Amino acid sequence: MGNWQQEYRQTLKEMFVMLPMFQRVGPVAFKKDLGNTRALLTALGNPENDFQSIHIAGTNGKGSLTHMIAALCIQKGYKTGLYTSPHYRDFRERIKIGRNLIPPRFVVAFMRDNRSIIDQIQPSFFEVTVAMAFWYFSKAKVDIAIIETGMGGRLDSTNVLSPILSVITNIGYDHTEFLGETLPEIALEKAGIIKPGIPIVIGEEHPATAPVFIRTAADRQAPLTFASRSFQVISRTELEGGQRVRINERDTGRLLQVVTDLEGPYQHRNLVTYLEAARVLQHLGWIEPEDPAVFTALHQVRPNTRFMGRWQTIRTLPRVLCDSAHNEAGLKVLFSSLGDTPFDQLHIVFGTVRDKDLSRIWPDLPKGAYYYFVQADVPRALPADELRNEAGKAGLQGKSYIRVKGGLKAALAAAQPTDLILVCGSIFVVAEVLPAR
Repeated sequence: MGNWQQEYRQTLKEMFVMLPMFQRVGPVAFKKDLGNTRALLTALGNPENDFQSIHIAGTNGKGSLTHMIAALCIQKGYKTGLYTSPHYRDFRERIKIGRNLIPPRFVVAFMRDNRSIIDQIQPSFFEVTVAMAFWYFSKAKVDIAIIETGMGGRLDSTNVLSPILSVITNIGYDHTEFLGETLPEIALEKAGIIKPGIPIVIGEEHPATAPVFIRTAADRQAPLTFASRSFQVISRTELEGGQRVRINERDTGRLLQVVTDLEGPYQHRNLVTYLEAARVLQHLGWIEPEDPAVFTALHQVRPNTRFMGRWQTIRTLPRVLCDSAHNEAGLKVLFSSLGDTPFDQLHIVFGTVRDKDLSRIWPDLPKGAYYYFVQADVPRALPADELRNEAGKAGLQGKSYIRVKGGLKAALAAAQPTDLILVCGSIFVVAEVLPAR
């Protein structure tokens, strides 16, 4: 294993240098067509055709929903592939079977054996990663793979699949330079994952975007359901290490008691979408009618899928809460929900990236908090001093730190045991404070 680990580390270094990576460098790494992905997969023998899949897109919630549905498939005994992005601490988090990360030797073998193809095609980091995931799932003979899009849908590298089910969680403003300036324009890009004849579940119905989905689904004769029409959240109660959500099943009038180990006040929205997706999977024969696994799978999402980085407490007294919310819609929900969390003073360790439209997020950040503006260790990060200056214009006060851990250390030194320290603004910021696993 030691030799493989050494080769793996060297392989990753080469990948980061050789392949343009949106996660690190931003728009320059974005490819506006599926040509490279298709060429890579063709050279690999089209492994994407060797397994069944569920394809998930959306502005927010798609990562959580991907893990929820994967937990259900795992609970049912299916050999379940799981592809998500980006990663927090280890590249291998992107590609899993069950809770097991892709072994280092497979990463090494893929890059070594396909180096000439990669050199010829000149794909991006994300295109290579998608091809690697599909190749690995094919080699491992998974029964089903739950696949999260990276950005958008129509031109996302994952959109070469022919899934059994497609899901779009919601639509909000993010990556507008690629996806469009209006909600209907963004919805049209996300709707690109709708396939002819394949069921499509839309999590949240919005008057500006629903017509786009209805029209696209009709054109492609794809059965369409809106989860928010099927289920209604009645209440939620925080539990130690999770929450209980009461949900009304509209067509039967039944009141469902859903308990999950996923914390976070926004997860009830994902639970509604999850329940509708589970209903479709019942119709497709993947799970039995009234299957209790639909509910019991939610009890162990974190351990069974290695779910991390969303509303995750990493320390107590004072409580340090990490959340990957990074766009207008996600941050709005995050900060509006802090009222349900007891604390005396709020300290926010906050960092973001250069290509983020800060004007959209300043109004949602609480003015009464004290800020520790930080710069994640990626080229795409917005310098902490620049972030602090822009925040000051918006009425937010704090100091800047060139390292994320430096900002967190300062927050811990200043906070009282009854205070709350929130780490947010970018997945890269959260990644630097999460404990090793």
